[in-house]
Amino acid sequence: MNFVEELQWRGMIHNMMPGTEEQLAKEMTTAYVGIDPTADSLHIGHLVGVMMLKHFQAAGHRPIVLVGGATGMIGDPSLKSAERNLLDEDTLRHNQEAIKSQLKRFLSFNTGEKNEALMVNNYDWMKDYTFLHFIRDIGKHITVNYMMAKDSVKKRLSTDSREGMSFTEFTYQLVQGYDFLYLNEHYGCKLQMGGSDQWGNITTGTELIRRKNGGEAFALTCPLITKADGGKFGKTESGNIWLDAERTSPYKFYQFWLNTSDADAEKYIKIFTMLPRAEIEELVARQNADPAARPLQKRLADEITTLVHGPEALAAAIEASQILFGKGTTETLHGMDEKTFLSVFEGVPTYEVARTAIEAGVPAVELLTDMAPVFASKGEMRRNVAGLQINKARLDAPDATVDASALLNGRYILVQKGKKNFYIIVAR
Repeated sequence: MNFVEELQWRGMIHNMMPGTEEQLAKEMTTAYVGIDPTADSLHIGHLVGVMMLKHFQAAGHRPIVLVGGATGMIGDPSLKSAERNLLDEDTLRHNQEAIKSQLKRFLSFNTGEKNEALMVNNYDWMKDYTFLHFIRDIGKHITVNYMMAKDSVKKRLSTDSREGMSFTEFTYQLVQGYDFLYLNEHYGCKLQMGGSDQWGNITTGTELIRRKNGGEAFALTCPLITKADGGKFGKTESGNIWLDAERTSPYKFYQFWLNTSDADAEKYIKIFTMLPRAEIEELVARQNADPAARPLQKRLADEITTLVHGPEALAAAIEASQILFGKGTTETLHGMDEKTFLSVFEGVPTYEVARTAIEAGVPAVELLTDMAPVFASKGEMRRNVAGLQINKARLDAPDATVDASALLNGRYILVQKGKKNFYIIVAR
């Protein structure tokens, strides 16, 4: 496939240096995207760059993931107003390996093919590079005038902040530029890709390669992803949406994509899936004909959850989603892990009950009034028993015994009153 054409119809190109498309048409090309190893997981804000690399490899080219162990210690002025904290090397290596394991779902490493994906860490070539050697070998090729002209620098210098911009941050573009130079010299890398806010840093690299070695290098950026309502993509009340299942459960991950707006779903399905154009256009037509059916959101959530967590996690997430819509079963609940269970019922009223009482067996009418006030009185509980469920099973009688066999994950009992009122009893 033609990489540039593929990204263009998907809305994934913001800016591109002249000659880039011609270079890609001429030969297999190596390109890189940088990722900061500030955590041991990627979040969905990283996915645009990762998907660019995935399309790049699918087009027959070679992708490199550059883990910014060195640059991540500095702080990019185009991204944040504060400098980042120093990472120790053990943490850096741990984060790098965790990130690589996630990237293996997107990119093909160690295949023996010419375009197999590579992962490198700029800490490896920067850690022993002395300051004196850097300013002698690299700094002399880029003028202060050139660096000051960058929008990221001008923006920071024009703010009213008393802190201003540190020398460390000012040199960020030069350090990142050296990364491009190093990859160009050692891996034949001719293209750097990233978000539109990285254009200044990327073009510093192309300029450094041109001035130092007289070589050709290119730049391509994608738009920064925004939500239709103006909100920040990938952010929720609880923070980032992570790819690590321990940080964000597959259920929550699936729900994030399922709950996107129609306008966002049409944009996201082009960016975050590999579905072909004809199939996406057919889904858009179905969405326009019957928006309530939400075919775009469902397919988007299915595709990206499968890509990140696998088909089994997707099936479990869909099954867990059915619980809230009355289609779940007792077996579903007993098969659900604790993290998913708590994700599904986050915010539900919770009552603590002594484990010894439940293990001994207690009449439901006492459990749901005296011990956990789901009902205000025993009389109210008896009058409403017909609409009452324990772990998605209808209660036979108000005096039916609830014992340890009802505990989900050895700790929880789910009580449902009517169609939409849920309560959790926790055995302590």
